[in-house]
Amino acid sequence: MDGRTIISGKTKNGKQYIIRYPKNEDAPMMLEYINVLSREQTFIPFQGEQLTLKEEQKFLSDMLNKIEKLTAVMLFLVVDDKVVGITQIDMKDRTEKHTGVLGISVAKEMRGQGMGKLMINLILQEAKRCIPNIEIVTLEVFAPNNIGLDMYRKAGFSEFGRLPKGIVYKNKREDLVYMYQEL
Repeated sequence: MDGRTIISGKTKNGKQYIIRYPKNEDAPMMLEYINVLSREQTFIPFQGEQLTLKEEQKFLSDMLNKIEKLTAVMLFLVVDDKVVGITQIDMKDRTEKHTGVLGISVAKEMRGQGMGKLMINLILQEAKRCIPNIEIVTLEVFAPNNIGLDMYRKAGFSEFGRLPKGIVYKNKREDLVYMYQEL
């Protein structure tokens, strides 16, 4: 799977893109991507913290091992040799070993181009194809993220709960919404 391209095309604004699996040498690009998102304080758990290359290399190495063991899938959206979107499904274990957890993020310059929707559809297809035990996919979304909530609903996810004031987003307590989809 190392670096294998799933799809390529052009965004709504005419930029050439590819969606592919990660490879070992992607850690520096991933680090730049996540640190920019963190500084932006978008709807992700990182809210200003800056990761190190060592931390990102460890994360990538762990994900590549899980992909190889058929317990995860991960895709990158790449434009101009730069990561501008990442999505993954990582399987839980033991009594929840049939359940995967979805994560997705898209860089500011790529939002509104339909790439999030495309990435969700592709990661779900790849999960069905590559992860033998997957039956349910869950995700968590910040309640103020109306665009994300709408996108997930359109992709077939249903809300199954909320943790009131479960996150701190831009120095304010907000609800954390839990969603799922059976595959």
